[in-house]
Amino acid sequence: MKNNKSLLALIVLMFGVSIVSSCQKKKVTEKDGIEYTYVKEGNEKAPNGNFLLYNLEITNADDSVIYSTATQPFPGYLMANDSITPNNGMDEIFLNLRKGDSIAFESTAKIIFGENFPPFLKEEDVVKVRLGAFEIMDQAAIETFFNQTMEAEELKRAERAKELVAEEAKTIEAYVAEKGLTANKTESGLYYVIEEEGTGDAVTPGTTMNVNYAGYLLDGTLFDTSIESLAKENDIFNPQRPYEPLPVNVGMGQVIPGWDEGLLLLKKGSKGKFLIPSPLAYGENGAGGMIGPNAILIFDVEVVDVQK
Repeated sequence: MKNNKSLLALIVLMFGVSIVSSCQKKKVTEKDGIEYTYVKEGNEKAPNGNFLLYNLEITNADDSVIYSTATQPFPGYLMANDSITPNNGMDEIFLNLRKGDSIAFESTAKIIFGENFPPFLKEEDVVKVRLGAFEIMDQAAIETFFNQTMEAEELKRAERAKELVAEEAKTIEAYVAEKGLTANKTESGLYYVIEEEGTGDAVTPGTTMNVNYAGYLLDGTLFDTSIESLAKENDIFNPQRPYEPLPVNVGMGQVIPGWDEGLLLLKKGSKGKFLIPSPLAYGENGAGGMIGPNAILIFDVEVVDVQK
C-alpha cells in the first residue's frame, strides 16, 4: 500500500510538472529562428533611457559554464531604446526583455555568439542560454548601484589580497630557504634582499630612479629584462624595444606596488632582489603572456642613477 501511494504521488508530481511545462510560453525569433521559452514572464517594460539589469548564464551542451554573470562583480545591463533595429535573433530577445522575464533557449555557437564565438567551440556546437531580467533603474540609480557594488568588490578584493599574501609568504619563504637567501620582509608582505647597499641619501617618493632589472617567475623563467644580453640568452629578445635602464618616478603608483615599495629601500648603486607576492604584483588578473593570475614574481634590480 505504501508503494502504491508513493507511485501515485510520483504520477501526480510528474503530471504537475507537465502542466507547468505546457503552460510555458514559447516564441521564435524572426531572425535566426531561435525558439525560446518563458520560464516566467514579466510585464514591466523599461522606459527609453532607463537601464534593464539582467543575469545571464551560457553553458555548452554538457552544462559546463562558458560565461555567467554570477561570477562577475556586476550583472548585465542594457539601455532601453525603442528605435534600435535588431540585427539578429539574440538582439530580438534582449531588446524585448521585460522586468521579471526568465527565458531559456539553445542554439548553435555561431548563432549565439556570431562570428566571435570562443575558440574552444565549433560554430555548430550547441550552446544553452538562461536569461533573467530583474530590475529597472534610471541613470542616477544605476550609477549609485555600480558605485556601491564597486566599493563592496574592492573590500572583497582587499580581503582576498590579505589572505593571498599570507598564503604566498609560505611559498616565498620556502624559495628563500632553498636559494640560501637572507631576505627581509616589509609589513605589506614584500620580501627583499639588499645585495649591495649603494651610496647617497635615502630616496623619497617622487624621485626618479634609473633601474636595470630582470623579472622571473618562481620557476626561474625570465619574462622581461632591460638587459639586452640577458634577453638574447633567454630567447626573449625584442628588436623593437630599447634595452636600457628604466626610469621610474618611485612611490607614485607608476609601477606595481612591490616595485614602488622596494625601490624606496634602495639608493644609487644599490643591487637587490624583490620577491613579490601576487597582490603586490599583477594580482588576480595577471599581465597576460607569461604572467598569469596570482603569480609570485622575482626581480633582480640595480639602481644605475638617481635624479631628484
